[in-house]
Amino acid sequence: MYVVGTAMLLALWRLLRGPTVPDRILALDTLNVTAIAELMLLGMHLKSAVYFEAALVIAMLGFVSTVVLSKYVIRRDIVE
Repeated sequence: MYVVGTAMLLALWRLLRGPTVPDRILALDTLNVTAIAELMLLGMHLKSAVYFEAALVIAMLGFVSTVVLSKYVIRRDIVE
């Protein structure tokens, strides 16, 4: 769990410090994936299904946010 926490801190650093917008989008996606991993590990440790459901919600929101931000960067318009 400490390694995943360290990965989250590094992704947060890249999100705040990233030199370009695509770097920040990739850091946000990495932060979403590591948050999902952290919740899955916590759910396995505590033997609770609530954390798995929360990880599923974060996965769906993370996917949508990455697609929307990438589409905005490419086209400068979200709605076609």
